[in-house]
Amino acid sequence: MRLILLGPPGAGKGTQAQRLVSKYGIPQLSTGDMLRAAVAAQTPVGQKAKAVMDAGELVSDAIVNAIVAERIDQPDCARGFILDGYPRTLAQADAVEAMLKERGQKLDSVIELVVDDGALVGRIVRRAEEAKAAGQPVRKDDNPEVFEERLREYYKKTAPLIGYYHAKGMLRGVDGMASMDEVTAQIEALLPETVG
Repeated sequence: MRLILLGPPGAGKGTQAQRLVSKYGIPQLSTGDMLRAAVAAQTPVGQKAKAVMDAGELVSDAIVNAIVAERIDQPDCARGFILDGYPRTLAQADAVEAMLKERGQKLDSVIELVVDDGALVGRIVRRAEEAKAAGQPVRKDDNPEVFEERLREYYKKTAPLIGYYHAKGMLRGVDGMASMDEVTAQIEALLPETVG
């Protein structure tokens, strides 16, 4: 099963991806984790990414796409994977389609966590307060101003993917404002019982 989770920052994609990993035994692929792993493994693409990051620049789509392509060839992705935070742009969505087609594979589902932006800001503020109360570090993006900038970036670059996947008949929406367990149940109802 090859799955994309879509939704703005704070929608709960990471939490839901972890629950799906536990249930289906397929990996969650996060571009940040993949970049760090490629750099640590000193793969040719990882070395390119490191040079760009060391220069303080953003890693290009071409490098990110190459890292994703490298990662989905790993044995643990043979039965499928969950893409979280990628693709972020229409160009990356086209790249995903091309890399899967090359491998004789296809996406099975794109699930959008539909949320209320105003409530998301409240969710972020609560998350920061809970981290402080527990003596844990507060994520730098758990700041309302930083979060609102990330939200604007999401609507500018990533939200067009909703129409892109809807037009392909692949998009399924779930109520991302429901409780974590309810969101998980909604997602699982859209997916096959088994993977393979």
